[in-house]
Amino acid sequence: MIQEIYTIAENTALTSSVYKMVLKGNGKAVTASGQFVNIKLDGLFLRRPISVCDYSDDSITIVYKVVGVGTKQMSQMSVGQKLDVLVGLGNGYDSSVSGDKVVLIGGGVGVPPLYNMAKRLIAEGKKVTVVLGFNTKDEIFLEDDFKALGADVLVTTVDGSYGIKGFVTNALESLDYTYFYTCGPEPMLKAVYNATKTSGQFSFEERMGCGFGACMGCSCKTKYGNKRICKDGPVLTKEEIIW
Repeated sequence: MIQEIYTIAENTALTSSVYKMVLKGNGKAVTASGQFVNIKLDGLFLRRPISVCDYSDDSITIVYKVVGVGTKQMSQMSVGQKLDVLVGLGNGYDSSVSGDKVVLIGGGVGVPPLYNMAKRLIAEGKKVTVVLGFNTKDEIFLEDDFKALGADVLVTTVDGSYGIKGFVTNALESLDYTYFYTCGPEPMLKAVYNATKTSGQFSFEERMGCGFGACMGCSCKTKYGNKRICKDGPVLTKEEIIW
């Protein structure tokens, strides 16, 4: 964990409620796809944990949804403002075990952390298919960004207004893959767990206090004992999950 001050270089709306924020500063503090940052906001006691979408040596990109006071405050911030950020949190995904045909499965705000993972896997020469799940066409974001990386992209919408009608599991039925990575709301993760035919890694969303393992507020039971989502996670393997 590293505490850094970043400067907002971009804060733009991708949909009516989803924003992309680029933070200029020490990007080297992020070491793996799937890690997250914890942002301090004026007037709020707890920091806000947000998954890292992408990173470089001198920047970190996050994509967040406005769901409460904290993210609403973030959406109103301007280029040039400073943010106090805890960086390099969580364990992230492990690409070394994926095999050569990988599927990434994201639902809603679980989509962003899969972007850098797709970039990494493609750079390693692996065939990557991305399944993105949304409720409706108006909520879709990052589809073109994944395509620009060279990934095959399938989009599902619950109401059938775009792509495949239904859930991400509907798109999985016809795919051939050696491994999977997923992030999204827990009901989606449980459905993916039951529908997938290989091993894989799950990134869990959880309410957090400190974000670095001190408060024990985000502990969960696994087959290998209790783990803290913020420090021992947020990524857990399929084999250790207890629902």
